[in-house]
Amino acid sequence: MNKLFILLLFVSLQGIGQETAIRQKHFLLEKGVAISGYDPVSYFSNKPQKGKISYTYNGIIYKFANETNLSAFMKSPAKYEPAYGGWCAYAMGAKGEKVEVDPENYKILNGKVYLFYKSFFNNTLNTWNEDEAKLKKQADANWIKIYQ
Repeated sequence: MNKLFILLLFVSLQGIGQETAIRQKHFLLEKGVAISGYDPVSYFSNKPQKGKISYTYNGIIYKFANETNLSAFMKSPAKYEPAYGGWCAYAMGAKGEKVEVDPENYKILNGKVYLFYKSFFNNTLNTWNEDEAKLKKQADANWIKIYQ
C-alpha cells in the first residue's frame, strides 16, 4: 500500500510540475514576474499599482501592494489572474497572437481583468470595445489552442 501511495504522489507531483512549466511558458512574464510587477488585486479598486510583496502561485510570481491584497489573492487566485496569461486580449482574439500590454490599459469584464496593448497611435482596448463579444469568443478559443 505504501508503494502505491508513493507512486500516486509521484505522478501527482509530476503533473503539478508540468502545469507549472506550461504556465511559465505561456504567461507574459517580465523578468519572471507577471503583469510587469503590478498588483493583480489592485485592478479591482480602479487604481492599478505596482506591488512590492512577492508571492508565487503555480509557478507565476505576482507582486502585491499590501498584505490585504495578497490575502485576497490567496483566497481566490483564479479571480485575480489576468485573462490570457496577461497577453493583449485584443491580439489574442483578432489574431491568436501573444502581444505585450500596457499594464495600466485594462478592462474588467464579468469579474476578470483583460489587458491591452497601447502605444501613442494605437489603443487596442478601443478596438476591442467595438466588437467585444466576437473578439472575446475568439480570444477564449485561441488561448485554449495556445495553452495546450
